[in-house]
Amino acid sequence: QVQLVESGGGLVQAGGSLRLSCAASGRTFNAMGWFRQAPGKEREFVAAIGWSGVSTSYADSVKGRFTISIDNAKNTVYLQMNSLKPEDTAVYYCAVTRGVVTEHSTYNYWGQGTQVTVSS
Repeated sequence: QVQLVESGGGLVQAGGSLRLSCAASGRTFNAMGWFRQAPGKEREFVAAIGWSGVSTSYADSVKGRFTISIDNAKNTVYLQMNSLKPEDTAVYYCAVTRGVVTEHSTYNYWGQGTQVTVSS
């Protein structure tokens, strides 16, 4: 079983920054990713990274503002979020897959989520 523990959410003003962390334990996996769900909306993909750190993928809405990275020694993935906008407000979930980075439907282990709120 995989356990994912997220941290780093909070309240920030528009234009500010936050860094999310997700520590994983349990089984091995090939990729880690971040998804988010805003009130009244479906969960959407944000960013993902392969275990080696070479392969990354971003949603168009966050490209150039968010950066995903991984620390293999700590089994931890980070999401650095800069230039935050009110529309980034959502619960952010960490997830892992034994599939490929870009196959979003294969992410099958999920964290509990962390709230990110961006005020205007």
